[in-house]
Amino acid sequence: MADKTVYGWVAGRVQGVAYRASMQHEALRLQLTGWVRNLVDGRVEFVATGHEARVASLIEWARSGPAFARVDELYSEVRDIQHFQQFEVRA
Repeated sequence: MADKTVYGWVAGRVQGVAYRASMQHEALRLQLTGWVRNLVDGRVEFVATGHEARVASLIEWARSGPAFARVDELYSEVRDIQHFQQFEVRA
């Protein structure tokens, strides 16, 4: 399997519940690179790059997120490969 990049966002109770930090932890565990950030409309947006199966695992994790999150909607799409040095939380 090849590397791929996925862009996505989650909506629901996903801000103020450590969603970004938890996603960063999960992405690093899966050896992915990219970023995650809050959007002003209450969603959390992310980009992840890495081995196709590992990216799929992160998307599956994103469906529920950390313990106090409630994910009502998840959107994701494959994008052209993007290269990052690490997986970071952005402001």
